[in-house]
Amino acid sequence: MNGLVLQASQPVADALDTAGVPYAGPVGSALTFVIVAAVLYLVGRAVVGSLVNRVLDARGLDAHAKKPLQKITRFTVVFAAIAVAFGAAGYGSFLGALATIAAAATLAIGFAMQDVIQNFVAGIFIFTDKPFRIDDWIEWDGNSGVVEDISLRVTRVRTFDNELLTVPNSQLTAGVIKNPVAHEKLRLKFLFGIGYDDDIDQATDIIVDEAEKHDEILDDPGPSVRLTELGDSSVGLQSRIWISDPSRADFVKTRGEYVTAVKERFDAEGIDIPYPNRTVGGGLDLQNLDAVAEPADD
Repeated sequence: MNGLVLQASQPVADALDTAGVPYAGPVGSALTFVIVAAVLYLVGRAVVGSLVNRVLDARGLDAHAKKPLQKITRFTVVFAAIAVAFGAAGYGSFLGALATIAAAATLAIGFAMQDVIQNFVAGIFIFTDKPFRIDDWIEWDGNSGVVEDISLRVTRVRTFDNELLTVPNSQLTAGVIKNPVAHEKLRLKFLFGIGYDDDIDQATDIIVDEAEKHDEILDDPGPSVRLTELGDSSVGLQSRIWISDPSRADFVKTRGEYVTAVKERFDAEGIDIPYPNRTVGGGLDLQNLDAVAEPADD
C-alpha cells in the first residue's frame, strides 16, 4: 500500500519541486488528494448514480422511496472517494485514522447527535411505513400543508399560505398525522341550518339535488342528509358528500361551489337560514330620581 501511495503522490511532488515550488512534498500530497477525490467523485456519481437510478426505475419505486436511497448513494460515493484519495495522497489509512478519531469523539458526538439520530430513525420509519408521500396533504398538531420533500432528517411541507415548514421527522412520528388524501375518496360534511317553520323534506331534497348536479361530487357513494341538531333558532341538516382524487384545492373549491348552490336554492324557494335570536328581559329601577333631576329654569 505504501508503494502505491508513493507512486500516486510522488510524481506531483517531483513536478512541483522541479518548478521550484516550496514545500513540494506537502503541496503535492494535498493536490493529489484533491485531484483523486474529485475524479473519483465525478466518475462514481456518473457511473454508480446512474446505475442506481436505473435499478430504482426498474423496480418501479416512486419519488418518496427513491430520494432517500439516492442520498445514501451520493454519501457512499463521497465517502469512498475521500477514503481512496486519503491513501493516495500519502496520509496513511483513512479508515484507521477515522476509527481513532471516532473512538475519541464517540461520547461527545453521542450527546450532540441525539436529536439527529432520533430524526434519522424517524425518517426510516416514514420511508418504510409510508404514512404520507410527496404531494400529499397532511395535518398534524394544528398545522397543515402539502409535502414537498422527505429526507432522512426532516420533512418539508408547504402550507396553504405558501409558507415552507421544515419539520423534524421525529415530530411526525411521535404524534397523530391526518392524511385526508391517503385513499382515492374523501367525504365532506356541512351543516345547513333552516328555520323551525321550514319544510325539512323540501330542504333535504334541495341539498341532495344540488349535490347530484355537481360534477365533482360522486354518485357512488351518493350524497346523504341527516337531521343532527335542534338548535335554539334553527334545525341542523348535515349533508355528507364524497369527492374522488381529493386535494386541498379540490376540497375547498368543491365545498364552496356546493354550499353556494344550496344557499341560492334556499333563497329562491323561500327556505330561511335564521340568525340566532336572543331575548333580553328584566327592568330598570331608578332611586332618588328627585335628588338627581334638576328643574329647568324656563
